[in-house]
Amino acid sequence: MGRINEYDRQNGRRRKRNPIIYIICEGTETEPRYFKAFRTRFCKIDIIPLSSAYKSADSLVKKVKSTLGENPYYPDEGDVVWCVFDCDDNTNDMLLKAQQLSKKFGYRIAFSNPCFEYWYLLHFCEYKAYLENCNAVLNQLRKKGRIENYQKSGDVYQLLLGLQDIAIKNSKERLKSLAYDKIELMTRESNPATNVSELVGYLNSKRNE
Repeated sequence: MGRINEYDRQNGRRRKRNPIIYIICEGTETEPRYFKAFRTRFCKIDIIPLSSAYKSADSLVKKVKSTLGENPYYPDEGDVVWCVFDCDDNTNDMLLKAQQLSKKFGYRIAFSNPCFEYWYLLHFCEYKAYLENCNAVLNQLRKKGRIENYQKSGDVYQLLLGLQDIAIKNSKERLKSLAYDKIELMTRESNPATNVSELVGYLNSKRNE
């Protein structure tokens, strides 16, 4: 698809094009359901889930360019790509390669260790203890007073919206703690951690422009 030039018929000037935020994610339910709620007239979000064949972090980042295909991706006009993925079975080497490739291509990363639902958990508490896997996160998330009936296919955006500022604060505090201990976020050793707060903050800023 070629670039679409939009012109005001009265004065012949090109109208401002709203940038597109591409969210490339490994999940097909949890992340797409959550991030689609940020869409507004002025915040255009294109969510592209990848198949399980690209579950490793570096494979996912490598696949972004061909995945965008003929989509109108123009970084010089404000378009941004966010790669959203979890630690899963990625080795530190895979995570490092993903980080290096993202920097090379100008992509941004929203990383969660061990899984995306840790971001949800931070809406209720500043949880810092080691979480063995995603099931351990879900067990914490389903405790009384949190999201007791949570399912990956559920839509929890509205439920969590009023607690979003708390989650952002808790996420930032955890990242500060990791930095103090000289632990890189995108390593297996960062468990638990997430910088999804950065993507959420970015989307909120675009919604309010």
